[in-house]
Amino acid sequence: MGLGTWSTNKTVGVALAAMITVLGIYVLGVGQNWYGRAMDPGTPVAANGGKHAAVGNRRVQQQSAAAELGADSDKQILFGDLHVHTSFSIDAYLNTLPLMQGEGVHPPADACDFARYCSALDFWSINDHAESLNPRRWLETKETIRQCNAGAGDPANPDTVAFLGWEWTQTGTEASNHFGHKNVIFVDTDDDKVPERPIAAMGPALQTIQTASTGAKKYLLPALDPGNRQQYYDFENFLRETKTEFCPEGTDTRDLPSDCIEYASTPAELFAKLKQWGFPTMVIPHGNAVGHHTPQGSSWMNQLTSGNHDPALQGMIEVYSGHGNSEEYRPFKDYALDELGNAYCPEPSDNYTAMCWQAGNIIEQRCLAEGTEAQQCADRADLARLYSARAGHKEFAVVGGSEVEEWLDAGQCNDCFQPVSGLRPNTSVQAALAVRNFEAGEGESERFKFALMASSDNHVARAGTGFKEVGRHNAADISGPKAQWLSRIMNGRGQPLTSPVAFDGHSGDASVRFTERSRSFVYTGGLIATHASGRDRHSIWDALQRKEIYGTSGPRMLLWFDLLNGNNGEQPMGSELEMAETPRFRVRALGAFKQQPGCPDYAVSGLTAERLEQVCYGECYNPDDERHRISRIEVVKITPQVEPEEDLGELILDTWKSFACDDRGQGCVVEFEDEDFSAMSRDSLYYVRAIQEPTPTINGANLRCEYDEHGQCIKVNPCHIDERTDYSDDCLAPSEHRAWSSPIFVDYARR
Repeated sequence: MGLGTWSTNKTVGVALAAMITVLGIYVLGVGQNWYGRAMDPGTPVAANGGKHAAVGNRRVQQQSAAAELGADSDKQILFGDLHVHTSFSIDAYLNTLPLMQGEGVHPPADACDFARYCSALDFWSINDHAESLNPRRWLETKETIRQCNAGAGDPANPDTVAFLGWEWTQTGTEASNHFGHKNVIFVDTDDDKVPERPIAAMGPALQTIQTASTGAKKYLLPALDPGNRQQYYDFENFLRETKTEFCPEGTDTRDLPSDCIEYASTPAELFAKLKQWGFPTMVIPHGNAVGHHTPQGSSWMNQLTSGNHDPALQGMIEVYSGHGNSEEYRPFKDYALDELGNAYCPEPSDNYTAMCWQAGNIIEQRCLAEGTEAQQCADRADLARLYSARAGHKEFAVVGGSEVEEWLDAGQCNDCFQPVSGLRPNTSVQAALAVRNFEAGEGESERFKFALMASSDNHVARAGTGFKEVGRHNAADISGPKAQWLSRIMNGRGQPLTSPVAFDGHSGDASVRFTERSRSFVYTGGLIATHASGRDRHSIWDALQRKEIYGTSGPRMLLWFDLLNGNNGEQPMGSELEMAETPRFRVRALGAFKQQPGCPDYAVSGLTAERLEQVCYGECYNPDDERHRISRIEVVKITPQVEPEEDLGELILDTWKSFACDDRGQGCVVEFEDEDFSAMSRDSLYYVRAIQEPTPTINGANLRCEYDEHGQCIKVNPCHIDERTDYSDDCLAPSEHRAWSSPIFVDYARR
């Protein structure tokens, strides 16, 4: 070997060693998180004069509309969103990543700017998951909310009111220990008037976060998308920072250290801790009927026992959100029990096929396609249905390698308005209003008397996105890998088996990507409306406390619902009273303003062009002078159980009465009475739905079924996350948006 060759080889060797060293340092740095940065919460932009003028104009318009309908114009109807997540929530942060088609992080300041300038809400609350709010993020959340309120102008007449809160995110492993998700909200924001730390829910969500690691993905994701690698480093940093020590158990919440994660395993524990603090607080359950995180067999009864409902704290329920409509009860069952208490799969019924039944169909079709004898395939189908019925809310996991389209419309309510994915009827709002605890003891509740509200559950800091049906990925919380191949890398996919696999809680194929399927049941989200005596935070809080509230599916419809012959005169929605005579009611409703494209002048001047696009995606609440028309008023009557075995389907009268509206722009007024109330001599409650004319709506047709001559779904065309559906396709279909009043609870007066 000559000197030149030796020298060249030495140079190459040194270069190679240097490259390996640099690569090793880089890999070590990724592993040790040397490159990740903490998220900046941002600084909200204050309201400008144009925004304050617009608020005043809306007040004048509303007073005029109320007067024309003969309604009370002393109170203001104010619109808000009491369910808003920012990128401080771990699931929200994940969906901001570029490989998930995310837009980048949306910190708390974005939520304020959106509520102020994009959606022009009167009030809103921040509700990041307590499970991912470490001590620093909680401090930053509080400071951002204070800054948002400081920029609102006169505290007696602010442009928007920002409330502080969090979400208690509980999911049980089975029906007996499942309580669902709840938002916790406070009237005050000062340090000495709110808890020192949020209270998380002990369960799968908290355990997953505390043990979370992107593992190999912390190396894989930057490699797949090197141009955006900093965002993946920052996400890894977020995960590491979230893992905080648990607070010690058995200690008064006020005596716990400030730098730990506090948790409550049940609502009763959560309520007890909130009462120890003693601050004015509201707890709002939501999403209880969503199938993909509600175990089979779940019902409201375990929340009426053991102190798991406190009417002083928990006075309202979210009937609708960006995850759909949880209102409606249906008699169908996702599984059934035999005489020995063993689960089996029920046969299809009108408008419903259980997931377990379709699991059998999938296995049978695959089995026949490979040429196996028909009886053997039928036996495999029966076994698949049995396994699936016993797999809890992982019904799909017994079928290996399935695609979204194979499941058709199984597990879905096909005659519900904008339903949640996989509706669990026994945890619907109507079911909550119908059940009664006949063995209520000390510290327990006999029944729920919930007011009805709606909000967005938005995860990109966009409070109240339902003002326009545009921008499916921006407004409707839709995210995920754009390419199918990337989805398979990130989520995996098993082989399309022709025999079922028993699910034991760990095994089984979970690669059906039900998150993708559920994206056909995601909407722009709802709003809560209050009849408030003023715009200030305490007037809004008072309206929430007295339950004079209603919810909408997004449009800002005006709604009044009153009992006309109460003991003390007219009583508004949310009232509770006793009477023996025939109750008489009046409903007044007015459609929402139609929307113009783009943003009003105050938003254009309030935010920079770049921020207007980044935060508002170029669209704002921008009303025209013309309103949508109300097509009808529907009345729902519920008579809560008087015997434990009473069938809820017979107690929930939906629709009890319906009135067509000849609305030519002036709204709709109807009156009705319950002639049977005295004769039935039982407690009743009544609420109304004001139904607006059909308008194009994101995911208005859900899975977009094709039906045969018998009305059976034979093919679906989901609105995909990936390239199978064009990114610009908003998947619009006509839908009748609505407003739900809070009930008026009329208990029968037994003299």
